Amino acid sequence: MDGGGRGGVYNPRTVEEVYRDYQGRRNGLIKALTTDVERFYRQCDPEKENLCLYGFPSEQWEVNLPAEEVPPELPEPALGINFARDGMPENDWLSLVAVHSDAWLLSVAYYFGARFGFDKSDRKRLFNMINDLPTVFEVVAGYCKKQTIEKSSISNHSSTKSKSNTKGRGSESQMKYTKMQGKDEEDDELEYEDEDEHGDTLCGACGENYASDEFWICCDICERWFHGKCVKITPARAEHIKQYKCPSCSSNKRARP
Repeated sequence: MDGGGRGGVYNPRTVEEVYRDYQGRRNGLIKALTTDVERFYRQCDPEKENLCLYGFPSEQWEVNLPAEEVPPELPEPALGINFARDGMPENDWLSLVAVHSDAWLLSVAYYFGARFGFDKSDRKRLFNMINDLPTVFEVVAGYCKKQTIEKSSISNHSSTKSKSNTKGRGSESQMKYTKMQGKDEEDDELEYEDEDEHGDTLCGACGENYASDEFWICCDICERWFHGKCVKITPARAEHIKQYKCPSCSSNKRARP
């Protein structure tokens, strides 16, 4: 039996076999969303077609197009996870993928249960075995929190530099503000030059004016500016975005004929 790829035929028939299948797929998904997260992130290119995250009994994972056969051999994972990648903070996106992965794992396990005639006691025993494990979401959320704590000191030192010369106006203004404190009135006037210059700029989400003490980011598609907080983008997250698409432009990308 080949459980290492989507094309392999693997049919667990007992509660224990289904549980082992669940464990292997779960471990593969967790690997994609934690230790292999950089590779997983790169593979989920929003410019590609609808992509899915698959976990296999061999504890491997794969980002690929959905199965072509209808109906598919097994229930399919969430479709189009790559389209949401750049529309929200990375940790929120990973958590969203994790939630859909949990739903997929349960659907596969109970698909096997239904196919091979598990009775009430079998289903209950399978659920209890699965329920003793942390969900993919719980594991990923804990990993993201740990990574955030470890990087917090670095982020505190570098946040004033993020996007200072590109899309994020707020970081540049904050850096100016820090440097101007304690200087004479002539320097104080320079402090507000940026705010005066862009004071008529309105946030594409909330409609409020630009302010020098707030982080802003520009959509590379429609060229509108947004408060970072309105589109859930932080200066640190913006560092890793090569081309930012606002929620509206991201939605237009996902709307396919």
